[in-house]
Amino acid sequence: MREVAERLQMGLSTILQNYINGQWCAAQASEFLEVINPATVEVLGNVPLSSAAEVEQAAQAAAQAFVGWRRTPAGDRVQYLFKLKTLLEEHLEDLARTITMECGKTLAESKGEMQRAIENVEVACGIPVLMQGYNSEDIARGIDEFMIRQPLGVTAIICPFNFPGMIPFWFMPYAIACGNTCIVKPSEKVPLTMQKVTQLIEQTGLPAGVVNLINGAKDVVDAILDHPLIRAVSFVGSTPIAQYVYSRATANGKRAQCQGGAKNPVIVLPDADLAMTTRIMADSAFGCAGQRCLAASVAITVGEARKPFTERSRMQLRLATSVTD
Repeated sequence: MREVAERLQMGLSTILQNYINGQWCAAQASEFLEVINPATVEVLGNVPLSSAAEVEQAAQAAAQAFVGWRRTPAGDRVQYLFKLKTLLEEHLEDLARTITMECGKTLAESKGEMQRAIENVEVACGIPVLMQGYNSEDIARGIDEFMIRQPLGVTAIICPFNFPGMIPFWFMPYAIACGNTCIVKPSEKVPLTMQKVTQLIEQTGLPAGVVNLINGAKDVVDAILDHPLIRAVSFVGSTPIAQYVYSRATANGKRAQCQGGAKNPVIVLPDADLAMTTRIMADSAFGCAGQRCLAASVAITVGEARKPFTERSRMQLRLATSVTD
């Protein structure tokens, strides 16, 4: 895998690999998609369209790893996340540049994305406290109640193209900190970032099978949604695909959390700081080329705010879209 990393670093085309049971392995794929730098149209790599058989291998590996991982104390599990946090911080610049190359967002946005990923790892390190249960004595005569939290088993993460570095970290660190094992399926459009992240995960010494990486497209998604060993699925993407993932996952008895598109109106009051408001609105609406679920799409002005907000917004947009030497 070091050769693959070096070739990616040099910008040379290469075929990406899967990571199953602690081993990098070539996908048994007959079809590949090119990973394109949207700014230069340069081919950054070739992603294999893996098969259901490779999802089977990953699910079996994750299920076997779950047996010992769930019995590992939470305080021990998060030690791997502390190591991962350090590695992510050390490689933040490289990861951000990878996001920019394959996704097309600005470097500043990519750095912000990875910083949010690191923050999620930090929060997950608090799982020994966050996952604690509780007990209540005498909720009725002679009856006490207690609640404990237990891991589910094998989980899967289906990731979108617009945040290749951050969104896997909305789920993966929490899943493994709570004692689950997981399979990550990055978007086939932007798979390079998670290749590098998984290399860092490997460096933490995390037990084999706890985290697995499968490249692919719809066939891999369907295999994840249908596989009986996979107990829960997390998804972020468009609303139609979120509905598809949710219906198919739940039909197979899985827990599913599916976050689709959103409508985000912003209410502007007359006493708003217009300089700050219009700048934030422009960043929200047009940052990441508008490709994020929390992009502001509608401004609702109240009373006298309409005219000054409209004028200031037009000026802000002219500044944002102007080209300078």
